[in-house]
Amino acid sequence: MPWDKKDFPRSLKNLDPAIRNKAIDIANAMVDEGYEEERAIPIATTQAKEWYDNATEDEVNRVHQISNEELRARGEGDVNSRPELIKKREHVVVHEGGWAVKTQDAKKASNIFDTKEEAVDRAKEIAKNKGTGVVIHKQNGEIQEQRDYS
Repeated sequence: MPWDKKDFPRSLKNLDPAIRNKAIDIANAMVDEGYEEERAIPIATTQAKEWYDNATEDEVNRVHQISNEELRARGEGDVNSRPELIKKREHVVVHEGGWAVKTQDAKKASNIFDTKEEAVDRAKEIAKNKGTGVVIHKQNGEIQEQRDYS
């Protein structure tokens, strides 16, 4: 069950609300991608704190005001309903307005970024944690590069 602002791990209780919301968002996405909750929570907390240190005021305000529905939506994706995706590679593909990270055979992207570099970094992180690989596509859809993390 995805976490939200009212129902979240106790370890997030004392965090600044913006950091907590970001950690919930990240943890929900990680669990959605197949991580165990016990592993996702500390990783998400560390990443949320790092994000906060580098975020703009607008980004912090946006995350501070994120709704429970938006937070829960991050935990209702393809991997939970299709566990076979946990063994699939991550693809970095062009997406409307940027670049997306999408698990092979998934119905939707797990992340969308403004830059290809950000998408590649996230895809590598997911693939390393899953022990799979990354397929990086060019803007025209052709495969540019493949990396294996098994």
